[in-house]
Amino acid sequence: MKSIISLIAILLLSFMIPKKEKPVFYIIGDSTVRNGSGTGADKLWGWGSFMAEEFDTTRIGVTNKAIGGRSSRTFITEGRWDSILVRLKKGDYVIMQFGHNDGGALDDTSRARGSIRGIGEESKDIYNPIMKKQETVYTYGYYMRKYIRDTKAKGAIPIVCSPIPRNDWKDGKVIRSTDSYAKWAKEVAEQEKAYFIDLNDLVALKYEAMGAESVKPFFPGDHTHTNMDGAKVNRDIVISELKRINPGRIKKYLR
Repeated sequence: MKSIISLIAILLLSFMIPKKEKPVFYIIGDSTVRNGSGTGADKLWGWGSFMAEEFDTTRIGVTNKAIGGRSSRTFITEGRWDSILVRLKKGDYVIMQFGHNDGGALDDTSRARGSIRGIGEESKDIYNPIMKKQETVYTYGYYMRKYIRDTKAKGAIPIVCSPIPRNDWKDGKVIRSTDSYAKWAKEVAEQEKAYFIDLNDLVALKYEAMGAESVKPFFPGDHTHTNMDGAKVNRDIVISELKRINPGRIKKYLR
């Protein structure tokens, strides 16, 4: 009888003790990370859509919140970052890749998504014709710092990626953005002591090793957006780097 009572007590106690939530690996970025609805429309895919395949999802959640057309600025101003922040907790991860859409105009009537070039503290007050209100626009570095600092404030781990290169070549080499967004992403990561993956250079090196003709089929529509094969090449580089730098001992969650 005592053993039965003890067993019942243990079972009741197990129900009373709250289960620890498993960590979540959040992915944020633009269409090169998650294209369209993330279902392969027009045969286009972003590398974030295939990240979950490489994780043990019984132990960690993988949530790809990247969305096409967004810049480091508009992912915040549309409230998308806040929707993640309210759920972000200690032990989670945020991997981020922005830059492809930051070079646009600050206040054009079609998208108004650009950020000020660089990583300084400059700002400019504009009227946003899309949101129909006044807005103070900051630098690319300002917005990237916000992601990093907000993530750290929640006890989560930020991982910055430089933007993947476009399928643009010169003299047998892939053109890199080493004088702009790739450079700035690295500088901000270093300043904020965040983990950094130089996708811009690593993907370019992979493409060069394959050759321009082999890489060409990865881009069925333009020089920016990849098909499934191209997205998985980029994904594999991200996973390889995560294993190498092992932020927050993430290797224990990888397959």
